[in-house]
Amino acid sequence: MNCTEASMNALRTAGDELADATVAELFARGEVGTFNTLMRYVSTAGAPLPDGLPDVAREYLHATSVPPSWVDWGEMEKARLFFIDNNVHISTALSFASMPACYVVPHVAKLLSATHGLKYPSKRMAETGQFTVYLMQPDAFEAGSRFIPAAQKVRLLHASIRHHLIRENRWDVAALGTPICQEDLIGGQMFFSMLVLDSLHRLGIHMSTEGAEAYYYAWRVVGAMLGIDQEAVPKSLEEARQFLDLYMLRHMGPSAEGAELTRQLIDLYEEIVPGTFFDPIVSSLIRYLVGDICSDWLQVPRTPWDTVVKAVPHLLGVLETIEDRSPFGAWALDRIGHLTAVFELSSLTRGRVMHYAIPENLKKEYGISNTVSRSRRWTPPAATVRA
Repeated sequence: MNCTEASMNALRTAGDELADATVAELFARGEVGTFNTLMRYVSTAGAPLPDGLPDVAREYLHATSVPPSWVDWGEMEKARLFFIDNNVHISTALSFASMPACYVVPHVAKLLSATHGLKYPSKRMAETGQFTVYLMQPDAFEAGSRFIPAAQKVRLLHASIRHHLIRENRWDVAALGTPICQEDLIGGQMFFSMLVLDSLHRLGIHMSTEGAEAYYYAWRVVGAMLGIDQEAVPKSLEEARQFLDLYMLRHMGPSAEGAELTRQLIDLYEEIVPGTFFDPIVSSLIRYLVGDICSDWLQVPRTPWDTVVKAVPHLLGVLETIEDRSPFGAWALDRIGHLTAVFELSSLTRGRVMHYAIPENLKKEYGISNTVSRSRRWTPPAATVRA
């Protein structure tokens, strides 16, 4: 994959042909409400599709019901073990690096504002966390799993947002490109994969090269399930670094919507953290993981904890040394990580399963404990330099 300005410009006009055609047909026939009602009862792979489901939706669900033929299941198992070993760290990176990175791209923050995503940050965070947990289950692609139906619904959700914004003339396509275009979909994939690995490295987490590569591979599979053009997706971590660097250089900057989204994200997690003494650590983690420039654009407040947070990698290094040297310590830390991740997700969802649906209009347990090899410790590819 050769990542250039010209190749990325071409991605700005491309959507998802299959999902876009399905959504357009559902709206044209007035069948969106029927689809949403019936699909609430379809939450596991392999379940019989309900009677009365629109034909176009049935065809779409059959066409997207299996993973890509090229999936390496050995790599997917490595990714699952990597996730289990690092679940709380990955959750931290998703919350305090990946999401703010989305907000530092003005047109993405604008899109979230246009779809009223600003008003429901807990719902978006819960959906992201739940989606990741579904992906990392051992049976994610087998009958009875929740991942494939979730991916199918998210893909239609993206298509419905494109449908509304373009049809209602609420999006400047000439200036901003197609909403949720292929470039932005790949950019999002980079935020949830490459940027997470960068954040884990910054936090001092011990990662093997094999584990990091497998985690990135799993998100390539996710991208395929979400309708991302695989010819345009970076295949390696080195190519991912090039794409992410160029994407951010092309698009990052300050915006009122990005600042508001970030403020609501901070407020949300300050509500989850018991008491008030530790509240400032939320802002400090964001500032530590995304850097001062982006944090200033997002109006992340500076706090006395900014210095304290810099000691986090040393603390995590001690904990991981215990994990490496003691089977009991590894079990205990994995268990704590599992419980922490479950607590965070249950707090965001209020104990409910999040449902993905096509908006009819736009309003303004992991099962095992295992040890992953830490040989060939991974370090991120160097930042690329534009010629």
